Amino acid sequence: MAFVITSPCKTEKAGECVEVCPVDCIEEGKDMFYIDPDICIDCGACEAVCPVEAIYMEDEVPEEETEYIALNRKFFEDR
Repeated sequence: MAFVITSPCKTEKAGECVEVCPVDCIEEGKDMFYIDPDICIDCGACEAVCPVEAIYMEDEVPEEETEYIALNRKFFEDR
């Protein structure tokens, strides 16, 4: 299980998460950031610094944001 970035990132795209990630698993997309689930070590550093609270553990993503789980995976599959 990994962390997932959800819709609030689309309007903010601040980037603090990238700076604190110890394994460089967060990449910038066109509209938002994405977390590579194969690299993420579930440390939670990104979640703690997100200014818009857009980052959740995959099993804690709010129901209205669950589409971002698939969008996150697709971002890394399409590369």
